[in-house]
Amino acid sequence: MASDKVRIFVKMTPEEKAKIRERMSEAGFKNLSAYVRKMLLNGYVINLDLSDVKEVLRLLRISSNNLNQYAKRANETGSIYITDIKELQENQKEILEAVGDILERLSTL
Repeated sequence: MASDKVRIFVKMTPEEKAKIRERMSEAGFKNLSAYVRKMLLNGYVINLDLSDVKEVLRLLRISSNNLNQYAKRANETGSIYITDIKELQENQKEILEAVGDILERLSTL
């Protein structure tokens, strides 16, 4: 009786093979063929567009810079302007909304 199994050959670098073995071990597999079969049949790849995360980081940098400038001014003059506080509050609100949007999108993956 001839085997009805077929072979698939894949070329890879030694680094790629080491990474596969590492992930295989993390997943609790001891047999490379079983792991590769499982990943080919049931695995999935997630490609994330992180441009919105970069935008949140940009907003955080701006907000942090503003906060540092306000703190410096407060230390120099001994007073804080209400318009500065309101601007910081608006910046924080914008950042929180952006983070909320990101988390909502990630929860659907």
